Order: sequence, then C-alpha cells, then structure tokens
Amino acid sequence: MEPRVAELKQKIEDTLCPFGFEVYPFQVAWYNVLLPPAFHLPLPGPTLAFLVLSTPAMFDRALKPFLQSYHLQPLTDPVDQCVAYHLGRVKENLPELQMQVIADYEMHPNRRPKILAQTAAHVAGAAYYYQRQDVEADPWGTQHISGVCIHPRFGGWFAIRGVVLLPGIEVPDLQPTKPIDCVPTRADRITLLEGFNFHWRDWTYRDAVTPQERYSEEQKAYFSTAPPLRWALLDLAMPSEQLSPVSPERLPLTTVIPKPQNPSRVRGWLSPRVSPTASPGP
Repeated sequence: MEPRVAELKQKIEDTLCPFGFEVYPFQVAWYNVLLPPAFHLPLPGPTLAFLVLSTPAMFDRALKPFLQSYHLQPLTDPVDQCVAYHLGRVKENLPELQMQVIADYEMHPNRRPKILAQTAAHVAGAAYYYQRQDVEADPWGTQHISGVCIHPRFGGWFAIRGVVLLPGIEVPDLQPTKPIDCVPTRADRITLLEGFNFHWRDWTYRDAVTPQERYSEEQKAYFSTAPPLRWALLDLAMPSEQLSPVSPERLPLTTVIPKPQNPSRVRGWLSPRVSPTASPGP
C-alpha cells in the first residue's frame, strides 16, 4: 500500500476502529467501472475513497454509549445517527482534508441510492459480493435472486455503513485488493443465496463461513425488532418524525424480522454497568 494511503487509513482507523468499525481503501474508478453511469461517483477515477463497515463489536462499543447520551439531541434512527456521529468525527479529526461522507442509506432526490454499498465493499476487498452470476447454471429460473456480501472473518455478521471520499487526493498507482472468495463452491453459493433470499429470518445465511464473532443475543433482538417497536425495546419514546429512508441494497445487511419472543431480557442493556465505560458522547 502506498505510504500516503497507509497514513490516511491509519488516521481514519484511529478514529473508528476502537468503536467496532473497519476501514478499507479503494479507488473510485474500481467502483465506477462496474456500474452504469447513473450510479457513478462524480469524481476522477484515481480519487481515493475508504469503505467503512461495522463489526459485531460496534453495538457495545459505539451504539450503547451513544444511546446513553441520546438526550442531548433528538433521535430518529439510533443506529444511523450513531454511525453518522462517528463518521462526522473523522471529518473533525482531519480538518485539513476535503472530505465527503456518504452513508449507506442516503438517496438522491429521485430515490436512487448515492452509493451501492455491496459493490463498494467488493471492490475495496472488504467482503465478497456473491450474486446470481457467480453460480454456474443456477437453478432459479425466473425468480429474482438478490446478492449478499460475506466477510471472510465475520461471515454475514456485519453491516456496510458508508464511504469516505477524498476529492483532490488521487492515487493512480493504488493496487486493488481482491475480496476473499470464502464461499468458493457452487453448492455452497446456492445454499448462501437461497438462505439469504428465502430464509433470512433464521439468520443461518450469515454463517456461510464460520465467523470469528457473531451478533450478541441482545444485538440480534434489537435488529430482529421492527423499527417502530425498537423504541419500546430501548425504553425510549418514539419520535414523531418518520424513520430515515434506507436503500434497497442496505436492507439485507440490517434485515428486520418480527419482534423477539422475550424482549424483557434485553431491556437492561443500556445500563452503565453493562455498557463500556468509555463513551464518545454526541
């Protein structure tokens, strides 16, 4: 990796990684070449960018402390606002850089996603984006089959959160890092895509590879609860505003399913005794 890229990566990681995020550099051209012009990032091809994803640790290290300070601002979507806060800290900590942050859920006025997160994750080498085209002689006929990213260490137990663009910083010699093909066989790819498309409620597609870490039971309970019901789960008042819109590509990685069977078991997880002592505060 080029020294300049490694230096910037380290600075961004110093801000984000202690809170359960990972950072991967890529070149805008690698992303644009895979997509129709309507989805291109409007920057020169050699422009440096970084993909940001959250690991299972983000829930304890970032979200819980953030929610403990929620009274300092109105909440609409806790996870999105927590991520936005931490991405905002990257800009604050690197004021000398011209920087554009695009969250995974952001839309243009015509409702087109500003970033196709799974494509960005693939070209950055963060996670392999398995699609129908990766299955030779697929068995699905006319059925629509959505693709899904699998992380080599966390399987499906992660979420893509956005990209950091650095207009003005061009790295024409940056070499691509290929994502690890951790589901290499046709049979396993069929199992993965069928699990993701038809049986996502049981979480098993996320174990396409044996993960180093999974979501905790309380984290699964949170993401298993429909957004309007999460406020009761957190013992918070639901805001009057509508929840933030999400992109079609984002939904599979933060899928919601019916509320947990016993939500009372997780109502205490915001207590200081449970949460980390170090809190960034909004």
